[in-house]
Amino acid sequence: MVIEGGKPLQGSLEISGAKNSALAIIVAAALAAEGESILENIPRGSDITTVCEILQELGAEASFDQSHRLHINGQGLHKSRASYDLVRKMRASFYSAGLLLARLGRAEVPLPGGCAIGSRPVDFHIKGFSQMGAEVVIEHGYMKARAERLRGTQIYVNRASVGTTINLMIAASLAEGTTVLENAAKEPEVVDLAIFLNGMGARIRGAGTEVIRIEGVQSLRGIEYSIIPDRIEAGTFMFAAAITGGEVLLRSVVAEHLRVPIVKLEEAGVIVSRGSNDLLIKAPARLQPVDVETMPYP
Repeated sequence: MVIEGGKPLQGSLEISGAKNSALAIIVAAALAAEGESILENIPRGSDITTVCEILQELGAEASFDQSHRLHINGQGLHKSRASYDLVRKMRASFYSAGLLLARLGRAEVPLPGGCAIGSRPVDFHIKGFSQMGAEVVIEHGYMKARAERLRGTQIYVNRASVGTTINLMIAASLAEGTTVLENAAKEPEVVDLAIFLNGMGARIRGAGTEVIRIEGVQSLRGIEYSIIPDRIEAGTFMFAAAITGGEVLLRSVVAEHLRVPIVKLEEAGVIVSRGSNDLLIKAPARLQPVDVETMPYP
């Protein structure tokens, strides 16, 4: 790849669907024991392909139509052991653990971080499954878990982890009783998943706040749903336009998801014009210095 700089970015572009939201919702769609889910605004990429291959291997159906809408049918889900070669490709594949425990009552899923004690990136997920009544053992790089039916409980989410919040939401949707997630992640992707699950028949309240309550139901049904735009992709082009002194129109964005980046760009002198679902970024002749401190969303 050769990049020739020094030129202002000009033009317009459509923002893709949020990959992190899509990965969670694709897995969650297989929770439905009846009907298929049709998902729109799914971004293209190897991670999407991988998660679809995992679902297919477990017995679910996952395929794109000519309009690039993704059809997910989880009625045939029956295998409880996920492929090491597929899951190791990305951490989000571990969402299949919550899916399998909820639907089948058993799961054998490879650990993305290997089997070293104390250094696994999914330890908080595993702890949550245990608190919900699953019997969990770690053997040969796999998490093996079993529960006749998960039970609702109160769980503190360490570090407000997005992945942990998502996986436990998936698992708790079909659990017996109510699960309360404290210190839950507030990211838009968590809210998107909650809206999708509620559309399927789940009972989730509080997504986007520190406390999420999931009242387990007996079954879920497939629905049609459109994934939110990718705020990370949008933010990248916003700052690229500002840095290069350009003017760029971003279509299909949710300005509320980009509230802090917009504030910082405006502090730097950038003109940000908001439409109903688009943003126009126009750089000034000279950017002003600003202080930036990164923190968890929002």
